[in-house]
Amino acid sequence: MMSRIRLMAALSLLLMLLGCSKLTQENYAKLKMGLGYGEVVTILGKPDSCSEALFAKSCVWGDEQKNITVNFAGDRVVLFTSTNIR
Repeated sequence: MMSRIRLMAALSLLLMLLGCSKLTQENYAKLKMGLGYGEVVTILGKPDSCSEALFAKSCVWGDEQKNITVNFAGDRVVLFTSTNIR
């Protein structure tokens, strides 16, 4: 019985953590041109993927259905977009 309660508690905690996405309109509004990569990670957390070419980096938080994409040049934000962020 006790292990079942612990399992339910662990599952509830996991569901709450998954529901606490940083992909929100409020966090998107905090993004500004010129922010450093570290500042963006502080706002959005670790990106799900990044690609680099020369002095440019493009990072994506989220997936194809819901995401924030931030482009950096010289470690500074130069462009950011979102898809289905509410």
